[in-house]
Amino acid sequence: MIPFLDLQKINIRHEQAFKNELDELLKKGWFILGEKLTEFERLFARYCGVKHCIGVANGLDALILILEAYKELGVMKIGDEVIVPANTYIASILAISKAGLKPVLVEPRLDDYLIDSSKIEERITDRTVAILPVHLYGQVCDMTAINTIALKHNLKVIEDSAQSHGAYYQGKRCGNLGDASGFSFYPGKNLGALGDGGAITTNDDELAEVLIAYRNYGSQEKYKCKFKGINSRLDELQAAFLTIKLKYLDEDNEKRRSIAEIYTKSITNPTINLPLIHNVNGHAWHLFVIRSQRRDELQKFLFKEGVQTVIHYPIPPHLQGAYNDFGYKKGYFPITEEISDTCLSLPIWPEIPEDDLMYVKEAINLF
Repeated sequence: MIPFLDLQKINIRHEQAFKNELDELLKKGWFILGEKLTEFERLFARYCGVKHCIGVANGLDALILILEAYKELGVMKIGDEVIVPANTYIASILAISKAGLKPVLVEPRLDDYLIDSSKIEERITDRTVAILPVHLYGQVCDMTAINTIALKHNLKVIEDSAQSHGAYYQGKRCGNLGDASGFSFYPGKNLGALGDGGAITTNDDELAEVLIAYRNYGSQEKYKCKFKGINSRLDELQAAFLTIKLKYLDEDNEKRRSIAEIYTKSITNPTINLPLIHNVNGHAWHLFVIRSQRRDELQKFLFKEGVQTVIHYPIPPHLQGAYNDFGYKKGYFPITEEISDTCLSLPIWPEIPEDDLMYVKEAINLF
């Protein structure tokens, strides 16, 4: 079976470097908010081209903390509205709800799966305070249009960069395309830890100051809490692992682009819809998502042929039980539902053997 993702092969090449970092940490005995985190934050901020990086426990917390920090600064308040794509992993929307704000969903474009910037303004009200674009599957949203709308209506732009490590747009990395950005370092991400992890990037000094305290119980000084914060810290071990892997992120993303190019050029089955690519060199290709009206048949066929695939995501957020109180019914967001009903993610990871890749595309063309 060709696996959808093989984390063992992705990480085993760093085995000795990981062990060296673990040995060093055991000898030093400092595991939280130490020099390893400081170093990773410095390096990742430089990589993204921003002034600040704040390591946190996971990607969901990263988004929640940004919104909570803006509330502390008086920029937002409970009940305010945040524009977010309807087609996303539910974490993007959960973060808004958890911060006491209201998610306002906007349909994506069918061809690239990203929020349709032409539909944002019609959803803006006098309660709207931010737009939260999601760079889904590794492709950056139409940030020129989104930032223009935000400037016109005095809104914050908060990037969800959980799937787009290293992606860039008009010469700038994601994480540096809005007011703040949340990253996830879940093991399967392009820059994945060996456990949970996340980070926030921003150029806003005041926001960064609040976030550094808020992630650590709201404390700017030990035992003195200025904010009603939480415990959400990227630990030293994961920060050390991520520092090692960050050196290889661009190289790994280039491998993903090469795989995507092979898929794009060699998948010729007329039942398959390939994704629209806006910037070949800027796409990070966290996922390669195709669509087929016979998606379930295709997935079963590929499994029988020895190819593992995954559906991202089979149930859109507005139809999840968690949001029953919003009163959404099937058909409310038809484009999002179309994507959920037809999408299928193919294996795309840096260490996939070339023979396996050839087999995958041949199996799809046989369907």
